[in-house]
Amino acid sequence: MDRIVKVGMADLKVIVGDGILITLGLGSCVGIALYDKTTKTAGLAHIMLPSSKLIKNNQNKAKFVDTAVEYLLELMMKMDAQRKCITAKIAGGAQMFSFKGNASEILNIGERNVQATIDVLRQHNIPIIAQDTGGNYGRTIELHAKNGILVVKTIGHGVKIL
Repeated sequence: MDRIVKVGMADLKVIVGDGILITLGLGSCVGIALYDKTTKTAGLAHIMLPSSKLIKNNQNKAKFVDTAVEYLLELMMKMDAQRKCITAKIAGGAQMFSFKGNASEILNIGERNVQATIDVLRQHNIPIIAQDTGGNYGRTIELHAKNGILVVKTIGHGVKIL
């Protein structure tokens, strides 16, 4: 039986070998799953916002894409992950509410989170090998450390294996 490690909102965790990292309720938030198949090191972040640079209260590194990816990489490498072997899978970034007029672009935090995630991973030379983003529905994701599989569960949209 695999041990299950819960990752809360604005949280991140790293495990090695056996175990499953789970985060619930990804709406506009993005789940960033990093994996090194050579060492079976898995890291999962549940980010809420695209950038720590626009917010004064930015102490929580797991809350923002820019700081979460950096911190996740740091923790994974402390557990012997090889940076050149790390790949990413991302999920979430939904538009949970509809807005009228020009406000929709500013308020579409899900889309901004996804774009920031893609940009930050690119800056770190981490390839995104799978993604399930957008839409208008929430997701729960599970990252399996033994094989790097990301299971995306949605109400009304079934289960996807990435």
